[in-house]
Amino acid sequence: MIKRVFLLAGLLAYNQAWAFPFEVSENFKSVEIAVDTMDLGDNTAAVSLDNHGVVAAQCRVRFRSGPGVPVNRNTRVEPGQRTHVTAGFNHQVIRMRVDVRCQPAKGGK
Repeated sequence: MIKRVFLLAGLLAYNQAWAFPFEVSENFKSVEIAVDTMDLGDNTAAVSLDNHGVVAAQCRVRFRSGPGVPVNRNTRVEPGQRTHVTAGFNHQVIRMRVDVRCQPAKGGK
């Protein structure tokens, strides 16, 4: 039993060793957004945006991974909702830099 526990702990630690780190910069204007990052493997990054405010938010997420071309994504997050934004890269990701900018959305749905 103890051998299995150590094996499982070793596998989990090994898996985390390959995850790339995230650097997140946030710029929110009059919206309450929570940001969570995820390494999905295969050089794919994801950001989860959770709107805790009472107004819809229009968000722009920019993924940068080294000298390559940045990947931009735009999304609208309704009040009380969560959305996921992903970006995949063809090269090995060492560090992911994510810039999240959100502001109140204009107009209705």
